Amino acid sequence: MKTIIKSAWAVLLAFAVTVAAQAAGPVKISSPNNKITVDLKTGKGEFGWTVSKDGKQVYSMEDVWLSINGKKLGGEAAVKNVKTKAVSETIKPVVPLKFSTIESNYTEATVNFGSYTVLLRVMDNAVAYRFVTKEKGEVIVDNESFTMIPADGYTTHFQPCSKPDFNTSFEERYRHMKTEEWVSEWANSHRLATVPMLLSGADDTQLLIGESDVDDYPRVFFRGNKKGITTAFPKAPLGWEPRGDRSWTITEEAYYIAKTQGTRTFPWRFVVVTDSKGILEQTVPVQLARRPVLEDTGWIKPGKVSWEWWNGATPYGPDVTFKAGNNYDTYAYYIDFAAHYGIEYIILDEGWAKSTRDPFTAKDELDLQKLINYGKSKNVGIILWLPWLTVEQHFDLFKKYAEWGVVGVKIDFMDHANQWMVNFYKRVMDEAAKHKLLVDMHGSFTPAGLEYEYPNMISYEGVLGLEQMGGCVPDNTTYLPYIRNAVGAADFTPGGMNNRQSTNYQGSRPNSSAHGTRAFQMALYVVLESGLQMLADNPTEYYKNDDCTRFIASVPTTWDETRALVTNVGKYTIVAKRKGDKWFIGGICEGFENQRTFNLKLDFLGDGEYKMTAFKDGVNANYQAMHYNKVEQKVNKSSTIEVTMMMNGGFAAVIEK
Repeated sequence: MKTIIKSAWAVLLAFAVTVAAQAAGPVKISSPNNKITVDLKTGKGEFGWTVSKDGKQVYSMEDVWLSINGKKLGGEAAVKNVKTKAVSETIKPVVPLKFSTIESNYTEATVNFGSYTVLLRVMDNAVAYRFVTKEKGEVIVDNESFTMIPADGYTTHFQPCSKPDFNTSFEERYRHMKTEEWVSEWANSHRLATVPMLLSGADDTQLLIGESDVDDYPRVFFRGNKKGITTAFPKAPLGWEPRGDRSWTITEEAYYIAKTQGTRTFPWRFVVVTDSKGILEQTVPVQLARRPVLEDTGWIKPGKVSWEWWNGATPYGPDVTFKAGNNYDTYAYYIDFAAHYGIEYIILDEGWAKSTRDPFTAKDELDLQKLINYGKSKNVGIILWLPWLTVEQHFDLFKKYAEWGVVGVKIDFMDHANQWMVNFYKRVMDEAAKHKLLVDMHGSFTPAGLEYEYPNMISYEGVLGLEQMGGCVPDNTTYLPYIRNAVGAADFTPGGMNNRQSTNYQGSRPNSSAHGTRAFQMALYVVLESGLQMLADNPTEYYKNDDCTRFIASVPTTWDETRALVTNVGKYTIVAKRKGDKWFIGGICEGFENQRTFNLKLDFLGDGEYKMTAFKDGVNANYQAMHYNKVEQKVNKSSTIEVTMMMNGGFAAVIEK
């Protein structure tokens, strides 16, 4: 049997539908390349599976269930039959963070329990599953659970939840523990870890645990249960009241995690099974995401944005003859700066409005409409910051902002991840899309598929980024490509020009500083993924460092191709990314060694001669972090280049004809 389905998202081919009818016993499901195999248990009371890579078991999934209206779906009933099919998809994301074209091949098994099913996808680099129900009307979801038991020898890299009550902005520093120690220490405790989570094996096997297509449902958290890693979900709020201008107090919680439609698909739960290079190149969250709902996406323009908050809106160069601050002259200066370097947007962060509770009244000294018009004349769009509570109380602002000519909103401080808050994101995106506004979610949970359903969701924060000043250290940032950024866009806000080693760090607004070398900060624009990439520092600093700024401004925010060149989780990363016929290379490392040297083959280049312009750590960068060297050389696909990174250092380059 062969099925062809055409859509704006993909062309899908399904081949060879096979029925495995059995009431009990094991069922083996293999990935298209036969490297990943799943041994499915189908007997009553034992629903789960084991996953092997190249014949070696890497983890097992046990106690997989979903409880609806007091009835446990999963292990309590025997499987009636299993139907499998091979599927091939071509996906072209509207905002391609890794690849402009994604070939998705997998074996899909429909595990039939009678009144409900479980979909199981076995990819060449991952295993994913979801429950599918067909109940009438609304249902109560009491809880959902799985227990993942990894093989021996893994280290767990995880981000703890800020508070035991699921209250977090997803901005904590990563912690690292032997998996068996983490499971034991966190078993049945109130401590929670956020999604995603990474498990690293001694043989470079990497297990990335995440979710996608989360809709009308809470986000998952993790804790231990003595056997392995298990789930925890925030309860559905029944009542809440505002707390200040940007937060809330939940006054009453339900006993359940969600009330939702009984006929639906539930979120995908996935485990990527690959090596460290594969983590950087995988696209599993995209493959599992809901298809775009927007027919017209031509107005969605990823790009870079000049950000005034980190530097206190205080340009101070010889051309600054006005009083700096949240006023028209200052923001016009930022617009001129953006236009000079071809930067698409500026952001007006907290301080532009007369009150954070009023999204319609700018400060008297700002003249917002005049500023918007001035930006248009310079081809620079304006994005406005708002606390989420103000958005919730003034949902008509999207229509009004579109009428003003605003291009997007940055919404902040959503420090919960329950069903209500997940639905708030969806309502925001739906309304923003109606009025063709971009959205950047800050103080937010991590991506889980909504950004593909609504591609105007241009970025998320949910990351310990540069705004944390001295708390944003390279030995945490070097984990981001493998964990947080591996599941979607992360608004890290790079670009600090006042660079410091951790041994002599100092800095605060307006003279903010960034840990790591100058080359480290520049490389982040290549290494990290975001459809909206900030320039955090002061225009004055960027003007003083014109060669660095021109490079940063030239780095794309979307990519046609991504290649991981050198990887070691949390220690060092070098990637090459292509946009059109240009290649960019970015490398970063932590600071526990004084110097690292790598020899990179450029065999990914096309035919002919190229020019490489590179920014390298200077010989004194271990102390004077601002020391860098700019070099140019001719290269081709037969070339090998030497890349030396100092402690907390980096390497950034563009290769072009």
